[in-house]
Amino acid sequence: MAVLVGKKAPLFEADAVVDGGEFVEKFSLDQYIGKKHVVFFFYPMDFTFVCPTELLAFQQKMKEFEERNVAVVGCSVDSKFSHWAWLNTPKEKGGIQGVTYPLVADFSKTIATNFDVLAGEFDYNEDGEMEFDGEPVAYRGLFLIDKQGVVRHQLVNDLPLGRSIDEALRMVDALQFFEENGEVCPANWKPGEEAMSASHEGVAEYLSKH
Repeated sequence: MAVLVGKKAPLFEADAVVDGGEFVEKFSLDQYIGKKHVVFFFYPMDFTFVCPTELLAFQQKMKEFEERNVAVVGCSVDSKFSHWAWLNTPKEKGGIQGVTYPLVADFSKTIATNFDVLAGEFDYNEDGEMEFDGEPVAYRGLFLIDKQGVVRHQLVNDLPLGRSIDEALRMVDALQFFEENGEVCPANWKPGEEAMSASHEGVAEYLSKH
């Protein structure tokens, strides 16, 4: 699996559904460059089991992401029509009604492939016939992208393992703290806690206090 940290996030233009039901063509993360940090996450499929818990959990924290000037964008290999239907299905029926952040339709699986989170790959068998080895859906990948379009953090979970939205927020806080203060964030750092300078002296001083 590719490590994209420190590299420009792969470019794409794709159909998306925004604001809970509006179709958008040629949606791109480029619109946020110079303006916002982005949490771009993949999930396997619409109308499944773990996925709605994650998407609704992101929605519950949207105010906190917005306060940090962070755009949240989801993506799966479903079509825009599947996204729209799921967004308009009530929670009590397995839907995600109420989700307002964009959902990108990676129907061709090219975005998941370029971010290297597709849970399988196309190949040819001994008869020269194309087949797919693995699952034709995305792993639960999450990418924190800075205002220059560079990936600063990535985390990829296997299909059964739901991610922590609080951890995504913590990583946003750590990145923004570093960008604003120049100090680095030690293990388990949270806003309001002491950071340290990126030097031998800074590390020694921090460790002596903890």
